[in-house]
Amino acid sequence: MTVTKKLSKHGNSYALIIERPILELLGIDSDTLLQISTPDGSSIVITPLKNQAQRKKFSSSLQKINKKYGRALKRLAE
Repeated sequence: MTVTKKLSKHGNSYALIIERPILELLGIDSDTLLQISTPDGSSIVITPLKNQAQRKKFSSSLQKINKKYGRALKRLAE
């Protein structure tokens, strides 16, 4: 999908407005962290970091489960 956009004035800065259908397509909301990079110095790549956030959440949940049920899980594995 390719879209042509202009920057909008936002205070002393400029903003890129991304329409809701594109946000929904990518699964991005106001809480999604975005990584902005310029790999070749002449283009901008915006990547949602939801996978990294999901990994952190999963890892945190896994630690809680292991702390609470670790012994029982080890006994079940034997």
